[in-house]
Amino acid sequence: MERKLLIGTRGSELALWQANFVKNELKNIGVSAELKIIKTQGDRILNLSFDKLEGKGFFTKELEEELMAGTIDIAVHSHKDLPTEQPPGLIIAAVSEREDPAELLLILKDCVDVHQRLSVKYGGMVGTSSNRRKAQLLAIRPDLEIDDLRGNVNTRIQKLRDVRYHAIMLAKAGVKRLGLDLSEFMVEELPPTELIPAPAQGVLAIQIRENDAWLYEKLQLINHPDVAEQLAIERTILKSFGGGCHLPLGCYCRKHEGNYQVFTSLAEDEEDFPDRYFLETPTLDGVVEKVLSKFQKDRKLPKRVFISRELNNQSYFRRALEKHNIEIEAHSMIRTVPIINRFDSHILQHVDWVFFSSKNAVEYFFRLEPVFPHEVKFGVMGAGSEDMLRKYGHFAAFVGQSNDSADVAREFAKLANGSNILFPGALNPMRSIQRGLSADTTIVDLPVYETVDDEDASASSADILVFTSPSNVEKYFEGYLLDSNQQVIAIGKSTGNKLAELGIKYTLPFSPDEIGLAEAVFGL
Repeated sequence: MERKLLIGTRGSELALWQANFVKNELKNIGVSAELKIIKTQGDRILNLSFDKLEGKGFFTKELEEELMAGTIDIAVHSHKDLPTEQPPGLIIAAVSEREDPAELLLILKDCVDVHQRLSVKYGGMVGTSSNRRKAQLLAIRPDLEIDDLRGNVNTRIQKLRDVRYHAIMLAKAGVKRLGLDLSEFMVEELPPTELIPAPAQGVLAIQIRENDAWLYEKLQLINHPDVAEQLAIERTILKSFGGGCHLPLGCYCRKHEGNYQVFTSLAEDEEDFPDRYFLETPTLDGVVEKVLSKFQKDRKLPKRVFISRELNNQSYFRRALEKHNIEIEAHSMIRTVPIINRFDSHILQHVDWVFFSSKNAVEYFFRLEPVFPHEVKFGVMGAGSEDMLRKYGHFAAFVGQSNDSADVAREFAKLANGSNILFPGALNPMRSIQRGLSADTTIVDLPVYETVDDEDASASSADILVFTSPSNVEKYFEGYLLDSNQQVIAIGKSTGNKLAELGIKYTLPFSPDEIGLAEAVFGL
């Protein structure tokens, strides 16, 4: 007679969805099962934040006890809730496919401020019970207030409706699995490369008794070994830092275009500015050791860094480096000046998109006070241009995340081919985005500024030189040589290509913004 299994699960709507998902997966391979609801410590104690709860595994311990006692056959968990050490006699026999591990910021519409990054009004109150989220949020928006948020997904959303917070943060995976309608809120999605998720976020773990050989073999039919391989990296890093759910650690490993990419963020506590490290490698051999070496307290960091742009006091790049007492030289080798003070408004008559390749392009275009006769969409190259666009009260419908303009052009072309696109920018632009568009696309170049040399600019003896444009590279190396001990970072491939023309080796960040540049400095 075929064995009928008993699946142990928590009783929240999301936990039941997850358990029923596994039940249906088992049904597809000819194994029948029923559910048993088990209440955990995390479900009973709702008045304390996670870091105040005793011990580890407060969403998993009771399920594991019933599994070891033989009163259930399978425990289904959100993998990120599991301690890194399995209790004796239990194993993770299978893992699900990974749901998108992005984070969602749900914002009350009355509390939206498009001028602010992440769209929450200045000084807004954000609800989250995760120290990891808190540390990374405050690094991006230090003005925000963060308060603890407990309860299941629907309970948390109701607390937002009740205006106990101005915004709350949730994992996209849970929202997607429950099929929730969030149209009453403004929703900002933070991809896992921007706000790094918890290890194993978005994955279900199927736990069984180690000696249940029959069930283990059955579960291999629904297991995803590629996901398990990547989770092993994330959870080994978590274990190496001695952490649990309260550790402000984000770690995300993925396979991308044949290489593995590993993103790690770690803070001392929820108030600490997190250090971030990005690693790309063709093999996972030695990855954990490489990541851990970058976070050693006694590792040698540069004493001084030059960057070819001005930085304000709230700059992410500045705060990331000053945390480690790294001196910063921040000045451009060039100046930008406007080349027109008005333009014919008829040029906007048939525009569908306006695309900006730089912060300067955004600023000089909106100084002209354009009036759009109809709704248009905005595209930008990177987070810096997106932030500048927000200052003028507009959202970007497309944000190029890659440091390679050819990749950005391909992604933008999927949305904009065949439309009418205005490109405000520099005099004699590189046109890297324009070249990636189809022949039936109408392209209008609008020069709004030009670059001129800054006669007061000088060479730097800093340990690391960070260049943020090809023009800055060209100007710097017209008069100065690279010291043999200096290392160079280029914000993107066009800047890197200019360095390569001069025979200079350089490092590219993952993303062409201040977060990416800080990661690159930390990784050298």
